[in-house]
This record gives sequence, structure tokens and C-alpha cells, in this order.
Amino acid sequence: MKGIKLKDLPSFLRTTDPNFFMLDFILGETEASAIVLNTFDALENGILRALSSMLPPVLSVGPLPLLLNQVHDNDLGQIGSNLWSEEPECLRWLDSKEPNSVVYVNFGSITVMTPNQLIEFAWGIANSNKTFLWIIRPDLVAGDAAILPSEFVTKTKIGACWQLEWGIGMEINSDVKRDEVERLVRELMEEEKCREMKKKALEWKRMAEAAAASPSGPSAMNLDKVINEVLLYPSD
Repeated sequence: MKGIKLKDLPSFLRTTDPNFFMLDFILGETEASAIVLNTFDALENGILRALSSMLPPVLSVGPLPLLLNQVHDNDLGQIGSNLWSEEPECLRWLDSKEPNSVVYVNFGSITVMTPNQLIEFAWGIANSNKTFLWIIRPDLVAGDAAILPSEFVTKTKIGACWQLEWGIGMEINSDVKRDEVERLVRELMEEEKCREMKKKALEWKRMAEAAAASPSGPSAMNLDKVINEVLLYPSD
């Protein structure tokens, strides 16, 4: 996996011990009829090719929400992929802001941090003076509730929208310092790097939509294979 370091893996997978129990769990998956992944070929082509050379049929069927959007059935209207309840006021708040003016902050569904890391990160964002949307899980702080200082909430109550749901993340060094966070936020919002990242994100968006497009998109075709060749295929 190009560019991936051991420290980038979740802590429960971070090991150099060949007898680690999670490795046994992963090896057990090679006995499955197929490996189904919520990704798409263009995004992780090299990894998917490598896995396909070692594992049972590897079928990429992502992004799943785009595939679900193509199913026009009123009975399926309540189906979603979020682990937390959606709060639509977040979208209304975003609609009131200028395009490309809001910083989106999310640590995903696994990452936890110390209370000090949370505070440093919070003040780094606040000191950048950029409008932001920060998704905070209830269990974001290890062994404690994610509680921010009252003075921080007071300072940012006009420029932030708080929600608790699962999204995507941005990597920050574990030794969090507010000055470094502020510098990174300004760099991402004001400098050339910002334009480059937005351009790349739009490219990935188009490729994801093409992958999920029915009937000829790779992910749509793979989903048909999962149904017809795996789920409906008679077992011995």
C-alpha cells in the first residue's frame, strides 16, 4: 500500500507480531466465497489487484450510498448508511454559507484523543477565524466525554455548527499544538494547496459516480455479481 505506514493503521491492527490474533481473523476471511469492499476500482486499483492475486474473488461495490440512490423504491426510503441519526439542520446551516468557505472536521469512527488533544485542536481551529463544521462523536475522547471549554463554545457559537455523526477525516500529528492546527487550516483554506485539493476531490467525485452508474459502472456490475454469483449461487 503506497504511502501507508504502520502508524497509519488503527491501533488494534498495529503490530509486528506474526501471531497477533487480528491477523488470524483476517486470514480467516480468505475462506469466504468472495471479499466485498465498499470502495471503487479507480480509487484503490493497485490494492485491489494485489488482493485479487491472493484472495477469493474481490469485488468492489462502492460507494454504496451512490448505488442506493439509484434504487427508486418508496419502501426503501428509510434505508441509510449512517451509524448516528442524521440532523438536517446541519445542511440548512451549510446552505447559508458561501461556497468553499467552511472547514469540515471529522476524525472518523475509530479515532480517539486525549482531553488535551481535543482542546488544542479546538483552539487551533478557532484561532484560524474560519467558519467550520466539526463532527464530534460522543466517544471521541478516550475514557471521557468530549467536553470543550465554555470559553471556546462562546467564541465559536456563531461560526460553527455542531453535529454528532460519522464522516471522513484529516490526519493531524498526534502531538497536537494549536499553532500548528491553525497554520494547517489557513494553508488548506487560503493557499494553492486548497485549490489543488478541491480539484482532486471533484475528480474523485466524478470517478465515484461513474463507478456506481448502472448498468455499466464497475461497482454496479460487481454488485450484480455479488447477488447472482455469490448470494444466489447454490452451495455444495
